[in-house]
Amino acid sequence: MFARNVALRLKPNSLNEFRRIFDVEIIPLLRKQPGFKDVFTFALTGGTDVTAISLWDSKERAEAYSTTGYPQVVKSLEAVLDGNPKLRVSDIVSSTFHKVADRAAA
Repeated sequence: MFARNVALRLKPNSLNEFRRIFDVEIIPLLRKQPGFKDVFTFALTGGTDVTAISLWDSKERAEAYSTTGYPQVVKSLEAVLDGNPKLRVSDIVSSTFHKVADRAAA
């Protein structure tokens, strides 16, 4: 499995609008993407710093989403963003929530 970790800074008092956009526009878009498995969003106290971690079945599909779906996500969130999102990508090494293939055996 593969993870995309996106750090977002929101404009003050926009967390509720972020939640609405995420639930109504972004989650349905993610569910249509090949290889998408799950997404978690976290907001720090104060609601201006948000982290979204999406899980993908492969690096290739996560990278494909980077060009096919992610630009639409950023555009949907434009009104609530304070600056550009920061993206980090990584292999998932271990999870108690999702079964992760043993990469050492591959």
